[in-house]
This record gives sequence, structure tokens and C-alpha cells, in this order.
Amino acid sequence: MAESRFVYVTYVRTAPEKLWRALLEPEFTRQYWAGTWQESEWKAGAAWRIMIPDGRVGDCGEVLEIDPPRRLVLSWRNEFKPELREEGFSRLTYELELQGDSVKLTVIHEMKRDHSKLIEAVSSGWPLILASLKSLLETGESLEETRHWPKGI
Repeated sequence: MAESRFVYVTYVRTAPEKLWRALLEPEFTRQYWAGTWQESEWKAGAAWRIMIPDGRVGDCGEVLEIDPPRRLVLSWRNEFKPELREEGFSRLTYELELQGDSVKLTVIHEMKRDHSKLIEAVSSGWPLILASLKSLLETGESLEETRHWPKGI
């Protein structure tokens, strides 16, 4: 079967545990991910979702694998854009690896579907979100562009 795939690697000057918390905990994600937060019990088999500031569910899925602070795998379906929702579930993997004083963060977002509109959409979103996360952890401030949910979406 054909597939669509987005891979992004960055290095963040922080501890793996702090980066892990920043990826999962609401007090961090609200700062760099457009005011959103995630809800989950963070154990294998648990439901997972991203909440949009107006109370809508942005994306949802299930925790497929979790190995803090090294690896997290989620099933992921968009909920607020019908053309993306109809594609079904994709797979998101975060891999964290200590490298000296930094953490190598690899994000893999993939779907068993050729020319996925979802993977195309996240391919333009992830770089800005991850740059803002890096900025937040290294300087204490996220990027202005990622602090608020876009109007009209």
C-alpha cells in the first residue's frame, strides 16, 4: 500500500524529561501550539485528543506506545476539517534521544494512503510548532505566530 510521510528532526537544548513534559502537558502546549492542550491518561490504549481553545476537539486518537521520556506513538485523526477527517487515522511518532547537552527530537507523521491531504497539511504545520517549542524551551518564549488559534478555523 502507498503511504504519505512527514519526518522532521530538530535538536533542543534541554533535558529529555523537560522536552517530554513540553510535548504532553497543557501548561506547555498552550504556549507554543496555538492555545491547544491535550487530554489523555498517557498509557498504552488510552484515548487521546487535542482540544481547541473554543472547546472543540481538534484531533483525536489513541496512545499506541509510550516509553517516557523516549518514545510516544499515537493514532491521529483530524476532527475539525471534514476533508481531513474522512481520510481516517494517521500515525504520529515522537522519538527523543539525548545527544550531549541537547535532545534530538524526531517527529514522524505518516498515513497508509498515497497523497494524503492530512500529511500535506501537517507538513506545513509541524515545522512552525516545533520551532516554537524549541524557542520556548531554550529562551523561555514561544514564537508569536503560534501563541493563538487562527481566527476562522
